[in-house]
Amino acid sequence: MIEYHLKQSGFNVIKALDGPLGLEQARKVQPGLIILDLMLPRMDGKDVCRAIKSNPLTQSIPILMLTAKAEEMDRVIGFELGADDYVTKPFSPRELVLRVKAILRRKQTPQEEQKIIQIGDLLIDAERHQVSLQNSTVHLTSTEFKLLFELASRRGRIQTRENLLNKVWGYTYEGYARTVDTHIRRLREKLGPFGEWIETVRNVGYRFRDEEE
Repeated sequence: MIEYHLKQSGFNVIKALDGPLGLEQARKVQPGLIILDLMLPRMDGKDVCRAIKSNPLTQSIPILMLTAKAEEMDRVIGFELGADDYVTKPFSPRELVLRVKAILRRKQTPQEEQKIIQIGDLLIDAERHQVSLQNSTVHLTSTEFKLLFELASRRGRIQTRENLLNKVWGYTYEGYARTVDTHIRRLREKLGPFGEWIETVRNVGYRFRDEEE
């Protein structure tokens, strides 16, 4: 069903019926995007995701996870492993296709205006898609990078969860606003002490502290 609707929308689709085969296809083909079911035979989807994100050849491939569970912990685990988005079963094929298009669009759309942001010891290079802190590379997923760039390029200004969801993920839906919170938490952890510069504005959203404050 997924293959059919994606092909109807103009995508080339490669199928893998179990975890090891999916991992092999990811390494061999290096597709533009991976739709990964968590419930797979022979190898758990979380292990597949972990392997993809730990391999330099495949770690930049965005991953859309499919999960039968709607509990927050399942989403958190997926995001911690490096997934860019998730869809909970049952889902409509139209929603899935829209999510795929949104992920690919934000991956391909060049960053606007600023190409390099320097804030103290933090350097964000949009063209190279790299982040360094005190001259050490910070390894971020594509979504985490986009989120950091969005906040840092508008530092000092409050960004609502809904606005970040639209800018970074490419869609706006109140029910998915917690997705932003999960990614912010992970981003803060990876930035270490510098993570404190991402401030929570209660009941509104987030703000990247201005350097002059």
